[in-house]
Order: sequence, then C-alpha cells, then structure tokens
Amino acid sequence: MQSRWTDAEAEAAVARHAEKGIGRDLALRVYTTRLLGGDPRLVLHGGGNTSVKTEARDTIGESVPVLCVKGSGWDMGTIEAPGLPALRLEPLRKALKLDKMSDEDMVAWQRNCLLDPAAPNPSVETLLHAGLPHKFVDHTHANAVLAISDQPEGEAICRSLYGDRLAILPYVMPGFDLARQIAREFPKTPKAEGIVLLRHGIFTMGETAREAYERMIEFVTMAERRLEQGKRRLVAAGGLPARLAGAAEIGPILRGAVAESIDDNEGTYRRQVMEFRTSPQILDYVGSGELVRLSRAGVATPDHVIRTKGAPLVVPAPDADQLEAFAQGVKQAVAAYAEDYRGYFARHNPRHGGAKKILDPRPRVILVPGVGLYGLGAGAKDAAIAADLAETTIEVAIAAESIGRFQPVGEADLFDVEYWSLEQAKLGKGGEKALARQVAVVTGAGSGIGAATAKALAAEGAEVVLLDRDADAAKTAAKACGGTALALGCDVTDRAQVERAFAQACARFGGVDLVVSNAGAAWQGRIGEVGDKALRDSFELNFFSHQSVAQAAVRVFKAQATGGNLLFNISKQAVNPGADFGPYGLPKAALLFLMRQYALDYGSLGIRANGVNADRIRTNIFAGGLLEQRAKARGMTVEQYMRDGNLLRREVTAADVARAFVQLALSPKTTGAILTVDGGNIAAALR
Repeated sequence: MQSRWTDAEAEAAVARHAEKGIGRDLALRVYTTRLLGGDPRLVLHGGGNTSVKTEARDTIGESVPVLCVKGSGWDMGTIEAPGLPALRLEPLRKALKLDKMSDEDMVAWQRNCLLDPAAPNPSVETLLHAGLPHKFVDHTHANAVLAISDQPEGEAICRSLYGDRLAILPYVMPGFDLARQIAREFPKTPKAEGIVLLRHGIFTMGETAREAYERMIEFVTMAERRLEQGKRRLVAAGGLPARLAGAAEIGPILRGAVAESIDDNEGTYRRQVMEFRTSPQILDYVGSGELVRLSRAGVATPDHVIRTKGAPLVVPAPDADQLEAFAQGVKQAVAAYAEDYRGYFARHNPRHGGAKKILDPRPRVILVPGVGLYGLGAGAKDAAIAADLAETTIEVAIAAESIGRFQPVGEADLFDVEYWSLEQAKLGKGGEKALARQVAVVTGAGSGIGAATAKALAAEGAEVVLLDRDADAAKTAAKACGGTALALGCDVTDRAQVERAFAQACARFGGVDLVVSNAGAAWQGRIGEVGDKALRDSFELNFFSHQSVAQAAVRVFKAQATGGNLLFNISKQAVNPGADFGPYGLPKAALLFLMRQYALDYGSLGIRANGVNADRIRTNIFAGGLLEQRAKARGMTVEQYMRDGNLLRREVTAADVARAFVQLALSPKTTGAILTVDGGNIAAALR
C-alpha cells in the first residue's frame, strides 16, 4: 500500500476550501479522508470515519474548541466539508465521565453539541474520537488488518507485529461502551500511534493530517506483508457438473426463489435486484472444500451485517442439463436459510427482552460453486453494495486462512449490530417507489416513446434496460434514467440479438419483470400495389420482433415464477386503418391479437399482457417527411394535424404514452386490455 499524499494536492485543497471560508484544518481533513475513502482495501460504502479537533465560531461569533467528525450518510471517498459537522468538544468529553448512556441519549447529546442544528447526525463513534487526545484521527476497516485480527490468535499476531506502536483492544460494539473503553484503556499505552480493535478495524492518530494518514498506510502495509508470509491455500472441493449453467441462466431461478409473495390475490412480490460477480479468487472460494465452514463463520467486520446478513446462502452447483433439479435445490436451500435465520433470531432476541422485530429472513448474498456470487438488494445500488462487501469478506477470509483460521466476531455480536437501531437507521426508512425492485426492458428505447417510457419507469423505481438498434442513442437515453440503467445495442428483428440482450439483462440484474415492446416503424403504400418486400419488412419489425421479445421475456418470467408484465405499443392503426397505411396497420392489427393471445395463454402464471394505442406522436416513425405527408393528405398543417385532429384539441406527446405504460404496469388485475392515448378519436375506439 502506497501513500497518495502530495504536497501540491494538499495545498490545492486548502486553497479551494479557503475560497469558501473553510480553514486549513478542515480542508486537510477532507483531503485525507478522501484519500482513505478512495481505496476499497481500506473503506467501503460509508464505512470508517475521521475527525479533526480545531476551532470554530459559534452562533454569536465566539471561537470554541470543536470536533469535526464524519456525519451519517456521507461516504469518505466523496466527502465534502459539510460531511464533517462541528460539535462542541468539551461537552462531548464530559459525557465520557458518565458510567453509562443509552443509544438514544448518546445520539441526542451529540446533536445537542452540534454548532449547526441542521447538520447530519455525527458518527456513532463521535465520543470515541472526542476522547482521544490527538488532533487528527482516522478509522478504517482495512482488509489486511481484519485478516490478521479475525483469528483465534489475532491478539497475539497483532502484538507481535506492532509491538507498543499500536494499542490492541478486544472487540466491543461501537457506541458509548466502546468510547468509554478506549478513553479508559488508551492512556495505558501513551506511545501508541493508533489502535487495533480486534475483528473490527484500526485507528491511527497524529498531530497533522499527513501524519495520521501515513501511519494508516504504514500499519496496513505491515499487515499486508505479514499476510504475504502465509503458505496455506484453499483446497478445491471438485465434483462440479461437466457443463455448468451460466449467470444469465440461473439468475432468474435464484431471483424467483428469494422473492417473497406479498399478496396472492394481488399477485405482488417483494423482489430482489441482483448483482453478479465472479473472479479467480471468488471461484477459488466458492469451489473450496471448506466453503460451508467459511461461509458460516461470519463477515469480515460487524458493520457489514446490515447489508449482507451474517452468512450467505450457498446453493448447489448448477448443472446446465438439470436446471429443474437445480431450481428445486435452490428452493429448498432458501427455505432452510430462512428457517436458520428464524432460529438465530429466536436465540438472541431474548437478550434484548424480546423487543426486537424480526427482519426479512431471506439472504442478501448467494454463493454458487463453479459460477460466482450474487449480491441482493432493493435496487441495483444496494445489490452492488452487498456484492462488494461479500467480495471483501472473501478476500479477508482467504488471507486469514493463509496464516491461520478465519474467525470473525460470533453471531451474538453480529445480532447486536444487525438489530442495532443506529445501524438500521443507515439504511433509511423512506417508502419505496411503485416499481421498486422490478427490472424493466424497453425496446426502441433510444428516442421518442421508448426513451420517454424508460425514463418514466425509472422514475417509478424500476431498474431499466434500454434496447435500440442505435446503441449510442440507447446510451444517451439511459443517462436520463439514472446511473444504474443498462443500454444495449439490439436489432429486435434479429432473434439472436434479442436472446443475447435478455441474457445480458439477466446477468446484470438477475432477471426481468416488465417488458415494453415498443420498437416499430411505418411503411406506406396502397395495399393492392405495395411490394412483398415492404410488407414483409414491416411484419418483421412491427409483428415478428414483438413475438421474439415476448417469447424471450416469457422464458425469464417462467423461470422466476413471480408473474410478469408484457406491454405492447400497438397503434390506433390496428382498429382504425388509414389510407395508404396498410403495410403499417396490418402487422399492428396482428400485434393486437398477439397481445391478447399472450394474455390468454399465460394468465394462469400471473403473466399479464396489455397494449397502448397511441396516435400522432412526434417520433422517428414520422421521419423523412412522413408527418408532413400525413398532414397534407388531410388538408392540415403539421400543427393542426397534431393538435386539432382529436376531440380534446391537444397534442399528445411521448410522455403521455409513457404514463399510459406506467399505468398499465401498475394495474395488477388488468390483462388483455388496450389503453388508448390519442386525445380522442371515436373512429379508433374499440367496440
């Protein structure tokens, strides 16, 4: 591990902050906090914290000693000065003289000490930082330090490695008790430059930001070098199927198995979005003969438990030729996992007076021998966090096993952290959006109705996959949907490309729940005179591509066994044909009946099929002067054609059509239906 401090960058950070009226101490605190947070071997996803003791002016302008410490909700890798709120230092230190303090009182007292009452909640380890005498304090969950301390002989290893340069203290749950322990024990090692909290992490201190930071780098490097001396390696279990199924094949099976049925009558499920990971290290771990022992040992540091639970789900290796047997084995494994979790809760809830309410007993990490791991979460970001933390536990466990035996904190300590209200608060309590936990695929998503629909679905919480023949257009549209949207180039008239796109969607998110089959284009010509090629080309895009998309979707829906939602962009041409527009209207009429056939054939599986009939929308379908031609044929200007050609005298937009698709997506008992979005056209009304 190398120090990334540079004098030039540090001074530049000081200058930038000075322009905002922020002093040198806090500027350097931000700078080194970001250095620490930018290295995943030290800090992941909101973990760790830092502080600086300095001076600040209070409301009446008086200079007071303060502790600026990382606030809740801020990530060390991207932190700014507001993420290190200032608290009055002396009242914090007075609290450490108390014999005990409840979590609620500690949080309230810390907020009472804030100079800015609107600042974020300070770290739960604020009192710990306040009790240390040093100006700068850094805290990380460094992988290498965890690997040497997550051991039966962890204390002896750390003492041998660090001597009296670090105080070595046993694990105590963060909060008031840990702060009191360190305030009491640290003075006994006056020469110490930091603290190892066994099975938890490491603190380093200094009188300058650089000193505290570079001590962290030095001590973590020492742990890394100790691990390099390790000789023991994991031994493979062997016995994998001759032909393993891949992530795209097994993702929907796993995702369906961990989904929780909420209301059978409504057909609603509490799904999980998934993130797949694989690497040589992951494959060594999931293929180890000691996988069961290692996976049940716990997590690298207790902070991870709220995202990953205390143990992953281990499923059988997937035989590509026996996927039904694999699916059955997965269901049994999920049921056994949930039962084990309920037992874990029953064992430890009595220690809390039976006051805790059991959390979701389903896994947040799945390990698949021969394939890799999946992180699970309410959305793609949560799933990625779970996967990151699972990878960290694997790295720490393998390193720990190289010099001894991986033994992190036990399940009683994990339960206390998992059910600690201050930790659960980090996950937030806001209500979920209507389409949260669902994965939606939209075709023709690079522009017009497709782009608007993808954006509308994402706004309702769905994870969105945008397919378009123009991959660059899909990428541009994906930017409007948020950072987790997946854009793929796909010509939907090519069945192989459609299959590949759905496989990529399943590999990325674990499955698919909702499909908007939107791609289309208009062909003109008097039906008795149009050539076969034009008619066949129109059918390829406006009918057969929808069949390919729907078939691919239904295969995923059936594997998940949690229902599904097929939505088709049909067009008023299906029921109200226009002159010289037969090559477009004929396949659209067939598409209407295709939608109804899917509703009929798959309704018993909870798969719904519905369509939207829109008219006169400014999209690429009217490219090449077609819009002008259609308006002229009716003796209208383009504006009149778009606005005055309906009963409401209002132009219908792509966003209006997108809202119709969302409405159908949110109608659990509607199938085989057409929703018309045309401003009113009696001639196109369904009988």
